[in-house]
This record gives sequence, C-alpha cells and structure tokens, in this order.
Amino acid sequence: MRIAPKYWYLVFLIPCVALLLPPFFNNDNPALAGMPFFYWYQLVWLLVTAALMVGIVLLRRRGRGAV
Repeated sequence: MRIAPKYWYLVFLIPCVALLLPPFFNNDNPALAGMPFFYWYQLVWLLVTAALMVGIVLLRRRGRGAV
C-alpha cells in the first residue's frame, strides 16, 4: 500500500509542533558539552528536520522515476 505523495509533507508538522512548545524544553538541564538543553534540543531538531527533508525529496524523486 502506497501513501499518496502529498501526505509525506505532513511529516514536517512533527518538528513544528516539537519546537512550538517551549515549556517542555525551556530548562538548563541536562547539559550536553556545556550547552544548555534549550539550545541543543533545538539544534537536534534542526538536524532531524534536514534529514526528513532529504528523505522526502529522495522518496519523491524515486516515485517519479528520476534519479
């Protein structure tokens, strides 16, 4: 069963929701390499979102037969 290509874009709602709820990540601990949680949480989501974008672009290209 294939998911319609336009529905893949709904995956981008996950990072948006995760970053629009600051009360859940607005604290200092746990720190990672001296960086407060508030900052590295957002940095991780930046990298996750970039990986999601690459994955969706590759899936869309494969679905169209392009390389």
